[in-house]
Amino acid sequence: MIPFNKPYYTGKEVDYVRQAFERQHTAGNGYFTKLCQKFFEERCGFAKCLLTQSCTDALEMCALLARIQPGDEVILPSYTFVSTANAFALRGAALRFADSEAGRPHLDTRHVEKLITPRTRAIVVVHYGGTSVDLLGIAALARKHGILLIEDAAHAIESFYHGQPLGSFGDLSAFSFHETKNIISGEGGMLVINNPELILRAEILWEKGTNRSAFFRGEVAKYQWMDVGSSFLPSEITAAALWSQIQAIDDIQSRRVSIWRQYESHLSDVAEKFSFSLPLIQEGETVNGHLFYLTCASLEERTALITWLRERQIQAVFHYQCLHSSPYHSLQCEPDDLQSADRFSDCLLRLPFYYELSDSDIRRISSSVREFYEQR
Repeated sequence: MIPFNKPYYTGKEVDYVRQAFERQHTAGNGYFTKLCQKFFEERCGFAKCLLTQSCTDALEMCALLARIQPGDEVILPSYTFVSTANAFALRGAALRFADSEAGRPHLDTRHVEKLITPRTRAIVVVHYGGTSVDLLGIAALARKHGILLIEDAAHAIESFYHGQPLGSFGDLSAFSFHETKNIISGEGGMLVINNPELILRAEILWEKGTNRSAFFRGEVAKYQWMDVGSSFLPSEITAAALWSQIQAIDDIQSRRVSIWRQYESHLSDVAEKFSFSLPLIQEGETVNGHLFYLTCASLEERTALITWLRERQIQAVFHYQCLHSSPYHSLQCEPDDLQSADRFSDCLLRLPFYYELSDSDIRRISSSVREFYEQR
């Protein structure tokens, strides 16, 4: 069986974790945490990075930093993972779900503009598959209305938009290092703060609502409870594992982008001939090799293709079920009519994708997809 995902380990994770124990500091905000944060600040030009226990935690910090209160409105895509919504629902926000673009599962700027009201506090964008939403258009809307822009960049490590790293456009951004992502630490995430006015408070929230970080830098005589907060920072064990991945990031990215390009090369002529489509990459976007997907013509076609591939020992999966029609949201209000988002919930199929996927496996998977369509 070719699995859908297989976590890749560099072989140095255990060595770095051992070093964390030898340093006798395995709680958070230690040597490896600082190394990881500094790496991303310098490589990507982010103003401030804070490692978190998950991307979900980073998003919850975004909601706290945005000072979301009950009744505030937050615009976000319906086609996304539930963490994007949960972070703001937990603060009492009224969620306003936006549709996807017609040709790809990215937030539709035109629909976002229609949803803005005087109560809108934030727009949350999701860079699906590691490619950018229309950041220039959405950032312009956010500036025009004085709204915070938040990037859910869980998929978007090492991806760019017009030469600028994703995660650097918003006031705040959240990344994931979950074992399904490009670089991993099991669980793990990172909050990026690009708005300098939010940096000090972010650090306080991160340290359970205290100014503990300032205390350890010698900036205050004692640390105290300054604000709400939680234990968002990860242990040094998690950070040590992530540091091993960071050391190999160029190699990992090179291989993953190669896998993406091979899929595209093997399947582009089949997609043109038959009824499915491949990822659409627009001007100014880059491919970071996070995932590769097909958009089938119908739910029935996708179900048949999943079965066909499974019978050939290939695991392909679908994922996001639209949040606007979820059981939780439907209890509170009538579902919106978001036809493009619904289509991707019904028709999008992800192919196996991981660092150690061989070229021969890619050819086998692609040939199986080709055979499926040719025999229909």
